[in-house]
Amino acid sequence: MSTFDTFRSAFGALRSHRLRSALTMLGILIGIAAVILTVGLGQGAQAQVQSEISKLGSNLLVVTPGSTTSSTGIRGGRGTSSTLTNGDAAALATASVAPDIRAVAATSTSMQSVTAGTTNWTTTVVGTTPSWAQVRARDLSAGRFVTQDDVNQARPVAVLGSETVTELFNGRSPVGQSVSINGSSFTVVGVLQAIGSTSTTANEDDQVIVPQTTFATRVAANSTRAAVSTIYIEATSQATLTAAYQEAKALLLTRHGVTSTTADFTLSSQQSLLQTATATDRTLTILLGGVAGISLLVGALGIANMMLVSVAERVREIGLRKALGATPAAVRQQFLVEASSLGVSGGVLGLLLAGAGAAVLPHFLAQPVRISPAAAAAAVGVSLLIGVVAGVYPAGRAARLAPIDALRND
Repeated sequence: MSTFDTFRSAFGALRSHRLRSALTMLGILIGIAAVILTVGLGQGAQAQVQSEISKLGSNLLVVTPGSTTSSTGIRGGRGTSSTLTNGDAAALATASVAPDIRAVAATSTSMQSVTAGTTNWTTTVVGTTPSWAQVRARDLSAGRFVTQDDVNQARPVAVLGSETVTELFNGRSPVGQSVSINGSSFTVVGVLQAIGSTSTTANEDDQVIVPQTTFATRVAANSTRAAVSTIYIEATSQATLTAAYQEAKALLLTRHGVTSTTADFTLSSQQSLLQTATATDRTLTILLGGVAGISLLVGALGIANMMLVSVAERVREIGLRKALGATPAAVRQQFLVEASSLGVSGGVLGLLLAGAGAAVLPHFLAQPVRISPAAAAAAVGVSLLIGVVAGVYPAGRAARLAPIDALRND
C-alpha cells in the first residue's frame, strides 16, 4: 500500500464520520487558540510596558532621595528627604569622574495651579535645565525649549505639555502667550510633543517645564534652592548602562558619606523598572497559559478516545486488510495519519481563530495582542505532536489485531 493510498484511506475514514471528527478537532482548536491568545496577550502587555518605560528616556537612570524621619519617629516614604542637590548633578555630569554618563538633568517638582486668562488648571511644574529634553528624549511640536541663558538669567519662561495646552488654551497656539504660576507671570516659549500618558509614571503630557533657577525663586521659593527632587542620568549607550549605574552609585555614596546599606538615595535603571512592571504580567501569562494548556490535554484525550472507538468499529476492516496482505506497519501508519490529521487540522483552525482574536480583542481590551511567527509555528507543531502521541496506542492496538480474530468479530 503506497503512502498516497494510506493518506487517501485515512482521510476517507475521517470524512465518513464528519461530525465526530469535527467535535474531536474542536478540543485541539480551542486549546491552541487559548494558548496562543494567552501568550500573545502577555507578550503584548510586556511590549506595552517596555514602550511606556522607553518614553521616560533612552538608557535612563533615575536617582531619587531617601526618606525622612520626624522627631516623633514617623518615617516618610522614599523621596520625602532633600538629600540630592545640584552639586550632585554637576558632579555626575563630569566626564572625568563618570565617563559612561552622557548627560544629567536635575529636576524639582511642585503641583501648582496654572492660569491662562480666565482658565485655570492644576498640573505638575518642573524646574530643570536644558539637558532635560535630551535625557528624557522629548521633542518639541512648537517653539523652543529652555536654554542655559534662561537658567542663568532666571527668566520667567515656560514650556507646556500637549495636554496642558489643551486644558488652558483650547486649541489656540500658546507660544508667546502668558500663564500665571504661583502669582508670577510666565511667557510660553514652547510646546512638548505628545507621547501619551503612561500607566507606570505620571502623565508626561500634562506638565509645565520652567528654568531651574526660576522655579527656585518664583514657583517654590520656600524650598531649599540647592535641593532637587530627582536626577535623571543618560548613559552613553545601552551597553554602558550598567557601568554608568556603578559610577553614579559610587560617586553619590562618596559625596554623601554613606554606604550601600545606609544610602540616603535610590538609584534605579530602566531594566529594574521594566522587570518590576512586567513581573506581574509574566506570572499571569504563565498561569493562564497553564490553564489553557489543560484544554490541549483534554483535546489530546479526545483524539485518543475517538481513535480507540474507530479501531473498535473497524475491526473487521482491519482483519480484511491484513488478510489481503497489509502489514502491521501499514495499519499502524493509517491510524497515525488519521490522528495526526485531526491534530494538525485543529491546530491550523485554532491558529486562524487566534489570529482573528488578535485583531478583535485590542478594540475591547485597549491592549495589544502580539502573535509571533515562532509561536504560530510552534502551535502547529504541538498540535501535530498531540495527534501523533494520542494516536500511538490506538494505532498499535489496531496493528496487533490477528486477521482471523478480527474477521470473526461481529
